[in-house]
Amino acid sequence: MDIHGHRRAFVLSGQGPALLMLHGVACDHTTWDRLIKPLSRNHTVIAPDLLGHGRSAKPRGDYTLGAYANGMRDLLSVLGIDRATVVGHSFGGGVAMQFAYQFPELTERLVLVAPGGVGREVSPLIRLAAMPGFHQVMRALTLPGIRHVNATGLRIAHAARLPGTRDIDEIAAIYEGLRDPGSRSAVNRLLSAVVDVRGQIVTMADRAYLTEAMPLAVIWGADDPIIPASQARTLESLAPGSRVEIIQDSGHFPHRDHPREVLRILRDFLATTQPAPYDPERLRDLMLGGQPSRRAVRALTG
Repeated sequence: MDIHGHRRAFVLSGQGPALLMLHGVACDHTTWDRLIKPLSRNHTVIAPDLLGHGRSAKPRGDYTLGAYANGMRDLLSVLGIDRATVVGHSFGGGVAMQFAYQFPELTERLVLVAPGGVGREVSPLIRLAAMPGFHQVMRALTLPGIRHVNATGLRIAHAARLPGTRDIDEIAAIYEGLRDPGSRSAVNRLLSAVVDVRGQIVTMADRAYLTEAMPLAVIWGADDPIIPASQARTLESLAPGSRVEIIQDSGHFPHRDHPREVLRILRDFLATTQPAPYDPERLRDLMLGGQPSRRAVRALTG
């Protein structure tokens, strides 16, 4: 459907309590395709293509975390969904955290899968992609002949299980998707808002204590080459009530490496936690009295 004049593509499946599932940068809703059907047996699953991705519009516009959170608020509103558990992977995890921060009254729980926005460290590849000139370089690298050769080489390397090829099949799919000029432009604008040459520049570390009022689960692949799994423990320190699950033999896409295990974790988390009540007085009290010191945040996040 069109919202604010821009096409918004999404999957809507099942009945029951709502799950809003947000993909990472340069991906789309299909990153969740191994989870949507089983989850929709007991839940209403909403899996959008974020603006600038997949089949959604790719305008010259605002690709900040706040804008994406607003967009998800608007999508839930037009679908008549009052509250949701928000599941976010990678950049989508950052959007999920921003959504919960901006709209706690709409958020029942948070599930973060290898999320951005916890610490500074991130793959050099992501830092390079955020630099000026990325759009022009990718335009050359995604010309038909060059793209075909490079993508094939990536998939062969992954099939051969060569060292350093963890997640290379997912990266090949992302690379293929960047052949679209609108996608390249959106990714460039998005990354430049959250990453620079030194790493991630947007963090929820200073607001993580607010999750005391909301059930939080964190899922990370032990061998994540994009955002290191050590940040899961950072998040656990910043949000002591969180549930942290490290999945062995998994990279940046644990929901694709081990969908049954991620499904088990999700179902258990949903079954054993209650939706967070919206209590503005409690949130105010947390902000007045529960803020971590700047020194503590810096020690944990670098």
